[in-house]
This record gives sequence, C-alpha cells and structure tokens, in this order.
Amino acid sequence: MSTTLCQVMGFLVSSLGVGGSIMATAMDTWSTQDLYDNPVTAVFQYQGLWRSCVRQSSGFTECRPYFTILGLPAMFQAVRALMIVGIVLGILGLFVCIFALKCIRIGSMEDTAKANMTLTSGIMFIVAGLCAITGVSVFANMLVTNFWMSTTNMYQGMQNVQNRYTFGSALFVGWVAGGLALVGGIMMCLACKGLVPEESRYKAVSYNASGRNISYRTGPYKVGSGYEADPKTRKGAGYEEAPRSEDGRRSYPSKYDYV
Repeated sequence: MSTTLCQVMGFLVSSLGVGGSIMATAMDTWSTQDLYDNPVTAVFQYQGLWRSCVRQSSGFTECRPYFTILGLPAMFQAVRALMIVGIVLGILGLFVCIFALKCIRIGSMEDTAKANMTLTSGIMFIVAGLCAITGVSVFANMLVTNFWMSTTNMYQGMQNVQNRYTFGSALFVGWVAGGLALVGGIMMCLACKGLVPEESRYKAVSYNASGRNISYRTGPYKVGSGYEADPKTRKGAGYEEAPRSEDGRRSYPSKYDYV
C-alpha cells in the first residue's frame, strides 16, 4: 500500500511540476520593469522568452515577438533550450509513468517491468526538474548582472540610461515547478524499490550426471582377510555351490570349460 501511495503521489507531484514548467515557459513576465525610482509611469514594460510587451496607462497592451534568433544573446537561447528539454522529458516521463502505475494492469505485465518503467520515469522527472531550475537560475543571473550595470550607469550620471528589469512572476513559477518535478522524480525512484519482487538469496542448483543413467545399489561392505575357515560363510546372493562327484569331492570348472 505504501508503494502504491508513493508512486501515485510522485505521479501527481511530477504532473504539477511539468504543468508549471509549461506555464512558466509560456508566460511573458520573466522580467519586469523596475519602478522603484519612478513608481508613476505611463508605460510599463515586461519581457518573456518569446516576446516583449508594453502596457500603457490606458490599459492597452502591445506585445512584439522576437523575430530573430541569431540576434539574441547566447545565454538567452540556452535558457530557451533548457526549458524546452525539461518540458519534453517531463511529458515523456508522464506517459511512461501512466503505464507503470501499480493500480493499472495492462495485459500480463510483470512487476519487474513496472519497476523498470517507474525508475525510468523518475529519472526523466529529475532531469526535467533540474533543467527547469537551471534555466530559471541562468535567466535570473542575467537579470541581476544587467540590473547592477544599469544602476552603476545611473549613479555615474550617464545620459543613455536603460530601464532596469527585475524578477518577474514567471521565474518563481519556474523555480517551484522545477522543485516539484524533482521531488516527484525522487518519489518515483523510491517507489521502484517496493515494486521489485523479492527473490530468495540462495538459489537451488541441480547437477545432472554427464554419463549414462547408472543406478547403484548400496549395501553393507564387509572387509575380510581373504582366508576363512568355513567356506559356507562365503555363500550369498549369486553364489552357487560346486557340484559333488561320486566320491564326495567337489568338482570345479577348469579353464578349458570356458573356451
């Protein structure tokens, strides 16, 4: 029961993590304009991974997608790639995990196959969570660097001062989603141990004779000196007494009788 509960909980938590990663990737609020020095403004800007938007005080919002790929920074493209890889791995892990659930029986699938599929989906969820966390962290590092560079230029009194951007809500959604996917993957890996059938430590090994089937009859073994006083004691199964002649002597077969 605990194994099934752990597996189902891991599936649900991982599903939330993958859904959160998809949501964070599609959101446009990865970076928002910092309004600390100018809280009242007619234009509010925010950017995402796929487009940048401008919202006016009248409530009108205009978004413009990034029409170029080569013109974007390399780290920005790396963040895109990490989020896409995390989403793909997470979706594949969900499909594998559905067929690996212990409460779902598909044909004559053994517990060993379900254990392997559970471990595979758990590893996929862990990698997907790490990709999401890494991508969001790289983008946050870019924001921090640009923020302090803009602040330095502002204090130095430069004329061309760019707008400062701070963390958007998409970053926090991505961090939480990556953490959920990571926790769900760990729970799936722990559930894999309970699905493996217990095997005996010592396995019986049968040995077969390489030659013909020969049956041996065991019996008492008597050791003697070779000289016995009474020849009657030598009688036994398969022993025939030699015939006697007319004068009372026993006649034994000679070597010529066997020719």
